[in-house]
Amino acid sequence: MIVGVIADIHGNRVALDAVLDDMPPVDTLVCAGDVVGYNPWPGACVDALREREVPTVMGNHDRAVATGTDFSFNSMAGAGVAYAREQLDDEQLAWLAGLPDERTEFDGRMKIVHGHPDDPDRYTYPDMFAADMLDDEDVLVLGHTHVQHHESYDDGIVLNPGGVGQPRDGDPRAAYATLDLDAMNVNEHRVEYDIERVERAVSEAGLPEQIGSRLRKGR
Repeated sequence: MIVGVIADIHGNRVALDAVLDDMPPVDTLVCAGDVVGYNPWPGACVDALREREVPTVMGNHDRAVATGTDFSFNSMAGAGVAYAREQLDDEQLAWLAGLPDERTEFDGRMKIVHGHPDDPDRYTYPDMFAADMLDDEDVLVLGHTHVQHHESYDDGIVLNPGGVGQPRDGDPRAAYATLDLDAMNVNEHRVEYDIERVERAVSEAGLPEQIGSRLRKGR
């Protein structure tokens, strides 16, 4: 069983398309949340996951858009939430609202959360990864930090595939991972995409220009 693992798409359909085109053959996809927010294609990103029936958990931006609550976001994040709320139709909003905080897939072998198993909104950076984050699952998948990393322990793997639509680990390329559940092996991937196109779309949508310009730095 080969699983494609993605997270933190954040409305960046250009990056998502690049990831899906670059991804080697997989049996299925999973997503660790934040499908929307920041970038100007929230509907297209929601539809891409809905059409593929990708098991997805709710990120904090997804929750903010679905519930109408901004969670004290900064101006960039708040603008992205407001934009997504205006752009999504009722079915897309309902799909977001129905996402769970946690999913268990593949007969209990994989748990998917957004931030941390104990708190979906907790930022869990690589130096915070620990074996005791694992419960009965073999693989714990999380996102939220937009920092690509994985650690292997005696009891399993903790994996953040990195940010598809807004990397924050200093590498501007879109990030994702593939996981061989039989061999318990992770491959981390990066792929270039047309950042200039995203910058233009951000400006045309009236969103803060820094949403686009920060993508060049991967920060």
